[in-house]
Amino acid sequence: MARIELDRVSVDAPGTGPVVTILSDVTVTLSEPRIALIGANGSGKSTLARLLNGLVTATSGRVLVDGVDVAEHGAQVRRRVGFVFTNPASQVVMPTAVEDVALSLRRDVKKASHREARAREVLDEFGLAHRADTSVHALSGGQQQLLAVAGVLATDPDVVVADEPTTLLDLANTRLIGDLLLGLRQQLVLATHDLDLAARCDRALVIADGRVAFDGPAAEAVHWYRAQVLG
Repeated sequence: MARIELDRVSVDAPGTGPVVTILSDVTVTLSEPRIALIGANGSGKSTLARLLNGLVTATSGRVLVDGVDVAEHGAQVRRRVGFVFTNPASQVVMPTAVEDVALSLRRDVKKASHREARAREVLDEFGLAHRADTSVHALSGGQQQLLAVAGVLATDPDVVVADEPTTLLDLANTRLIGDLLLGLRQQLVLATHDLDLAARCDRALVIADGRVAFDGPAAEAVHWYRAQVLG
């Protein structure tokens, strides 16, 4: 597993008005196989997730992945840390499913015919072979999110960061995507509102008002968070 370190990290919202702090002085080391980030909307959990591969840059402090500074070597880190967005439309950009996976492979597989062949293999691994030549807009929400995950995993990252990947899905697809992510060989950092899914992780951080309010075994963290919210 990778060793992900946040050292006194703070993030301020961009803008010229009064300073709005999203994360404040967060210091934590993440090394478990499956780590959940939970908390209310606006707590800072998605910002924390996006720090891990440089989608968000810290205002102060450092983020390291196995000792590599994300701010200084973002491209290098992103080759190791894949990111799954809440809305698959944010990353599914090509006309068809096979073209979309092939796009993810463009850096590692130089020949177009080889890229297509490998993309079809990836789609088959994810149960989407029959949709390879289908317009991405004709896919169901669950199939689009599955395609987004397939595109990320096609490059074989060491870490997968998923930002609320089941929020837009129905119950069956929530279970499908959740089971898929938790079954990965890759290290998983999962920002989620699905507390049942979070409880299946090894460790969970509760983020509140831009700080880590609780950090411990996932089931204990979920219990603590529910108690804070429900009383």
